[in-house]
Amino acid sequence: QVQLVESGGGLVQAGGSLRLSCAASGSIFHIAVMGWYRQSPGKERELVATITFGGSANYADSVKGRFTISRNNTKNTVYLEMNGLKPSETAVYYCNTDAITTRGTSRYWGQGTQVTVSS
Repeated sequence: QVQLVESGGGLVQAGGSLRLSCAASGSIFHIAVMGWYRQSPGKERELVATITFGGSANYADSVKGRFTISRNNTKNTVYLEMNGLKPSETAVYYCNTDAITTRGTSRYWGQGTQVTVSS
């Protein structure tokens, strides 16, 4: 019912910045929460940031002050501005959302976008 497409990943030098975007499409009545997670090979997927419909944001402690999550409700799009990137933050970044559709409320995931931070 819902498709999430991420974009904006790529290769960046340590200390650099990237802006990720994730657009949701489908028969969506409402998207309560959108967020970003990341996963490196051999590691568990971890929460990066979430944002509610009203714009209340929460961040992992490791990214506070450097990352900013935002959303455009008209476009059903969530963004993640990443500043001061570290090599340890090289990972596949996944967009997710808890969306209300004709089937009720379900969690959806994007395909992921690779972020590589060089040292």
